Amino acid sequence: MKKYYFISKFNTNNIDKQDSQTAIIFRNYCSKKINEDLIIKIKNYCKKKSLKFYLSNNIKLAIKLNLDGAYIPAFNKSFMHNSYNLKKNFKLIGSAHNLAEIRIKEKQNVTSIFISSIFKNSKSNKFLGIYKFFNLMSLTKKNVICLGGINKDNVKKINLLNISSFGSISMLEN
Repeated sequence: MKKYYFISKFNTNNIDKQDSQTAIIFRNYCSKKINEDLIIKIKNYCKKKSLKFYLSNNIKLAIKLNLDGAYIPAFNKSFMHNSYNLKKNFKLIGSAHNLAEIRIKEKQNVTSIFISSIFKNSKSNKFLGIYKFFNLMSLTKKNVICLGGINKDNVKKINLLNISSFGSISMLEN
C-alpha cells in the first residue's frame, strides 16, 4: 500500500524508517521564510532513499527545485498554477474535507485527493467515519487517498474501502 508521510521538520531517523512505497510531503507552515537549502537537502536525502518528495503549498518552488510534485492543502483555493508548465512526471496532489473542496481540487487538476479526516484524531473531534468517507470518495473520479487519525489499530479498516493509499504523520513516525 502506498503511504504519504507528512513532515514539518527534517528528521533522518523518521525518514529512514520508511519503505520505498512511502512518499514524503514537507509542510512548512510554521515559517514565513522558505529555506530552499533545507528543501534541497530533504530532496537529496529522499532521492538517496528512493522516496518521492512533495512540497506543500508552493508549486512554483517545487517546479524550480525539480521535485516529484506538490501538495495543495484544502485551504489553498488558487488556480494560478494551472498556467504553469509542468514536467511530465510532476504530480499535483491535494486535500479536501467536503464535496465543495473536492470540486476545487478537481479544477486545480490534482491527480489524487486526500479526503480527511477519516478517523477521530487528537487535533479534532470532527471526522468523517468510513461511510461518509466512502460517500465522498464515490463523488469523484480522481484517485482518493485517506488521511487523518490513521493508526495501527484502524489501518486495516481502510482495506474495506478498496483504497491503495493513505497519508499519516504519527503512525509513520513510530
